Amino acid sequence: MRVHLLGVRGSTPAPGSDFLRYGGFTSCVAIAHDEATVPTLILDAGTGIRRASALFNGGGFHGTILLGHLHWDHTHGLPFFRAGDRDDARSSLFLPDQGDGSSALEVLARGMSPPHFPIRPDELRGEWSFSNLSPGTQDFEGFAVTTVEIPHKGGRTYGYRVSDGRSALTYMSDHCPTDLGPGPDGWGEYHPAALALCEGADALIHDASLIHEELAGQAAYGHAAAEYAVELARRSGIGRVVLFHHKPDRTDDELDAIAGRFASVPQVLIASETMVLGL
Repeated sequence: MRVHLLGVRGSTPAPGSDFLRYGGFTSCVAIAHDEATVPTLILDAGTGIRRASALFNGGGFHGTILLGHLHWDHTHGLPFFRAGDRDDARSSLFLPDQGDGSSALEVLARGMSPPHFPIRPDELRGEWSFSNLSPGTQDFEGFAVTTVEIPHKGGRTYGYRVSDGRSALTYMSDHCPTDLGPGPDGWGEYHPAALALCEGADALIHDASLIHEELAGQAAYGHAAAEYAVELARRSGIGRVVLFHHKPDRTDDELDAIAGRFASVPQVLIASETMVLGL
């Protein structure tokens, strides 16, 4: 698998000179089967999805978009995804079933339709489908994707495990394990859903919006500490963890300092918009 990190911020974009090295676009990851193919699976549609269009060699997107949840920083890039908004594009979008009988299109259109936005999702060009997604394992674009509900504030939230049969990636962009208790370290529980997603994975992309000193005052916002992400990887035997969903005011220098907190096992990487993982 070839994993392109296109947007690595959380909550809101972070423009400016203090955020150039790691980037200021919000959550989006694009996955291709190998170096010779274009991505066919996209996780989240934050403003980073704008950068995805450059990966398709001037052509339209043909593939699947999975949203982990419906917060703005994971959906606002969708109408600006040029490779998906063109006549030759084919896009299947899945989002968490809200359990209230609403269709996926109805849920998505609550934030993307007049008066909040000029058009609705079904007015994008190309062939689009919108579907609810429930937990379980399904095939998307030749990848086996396991979907598990994880705790996060303000709406049903999924984590994903993506496998091509040779390697596996775990993606938990927004995760609040302290909702389930302090856990053994005070950073949150290493709960069954998180452990199940991590089992057998080669890399973990995980919410690291906070550091442990910030948990007491800010965990209620619905996010995890970097220390939790690293320990979750260690407990799961994952050799590489990518700290993701950076706070919008966390500068490049501050992210460098966070990287310096951790030893070399597991390998700890700070997510940046130029990062490509080969699994």
